Parts: sequence; structure tokens; C-alpha cells
Amino acid sequence: MRLFSPDLFRNFGIGFVFGALLIAGAKAESWVGELAPAAQAAERHETPGPSAEFVIAPEGR
Repeated sequence: MRLFSPDLFRNFGIGFVFGALLIAGAKAESWVGELAPAAQAAERHETPGPSAEFVIAPEGR
């Protein structure tokens, strides 16, 4: 018995084709509409500025 016999490759090929057809059949209903919705930009994020109470300044001045 050989590890990489032609039967092994044929069975993997048949399994791959069968699996691909099974997945395509299950997803066929969702392919009717758009493939992807239109992209929308996110709202701009406002970062707060520095507050006077958090400013580090040398003491004695």
C-alpha cells in the first residue's frame, strides 16, 4: 500500500468538488441580492484637548 496513491488524490478531488457544490447550493439563496453592502464611513472621533488642571508645571514659578 502506497501513501500517495492515485486513489487518494482522486478521492480528495471528488470530496473537494462535492463539498464545493454543497456549500454553493447552501449559499445560493443569499447570492440573489448585492454581494456586499455599500461601505459607509465612520463618524469622526473628537479627542478632548488638554485641561488646565492636568498640566504639569514646575513649582515655585
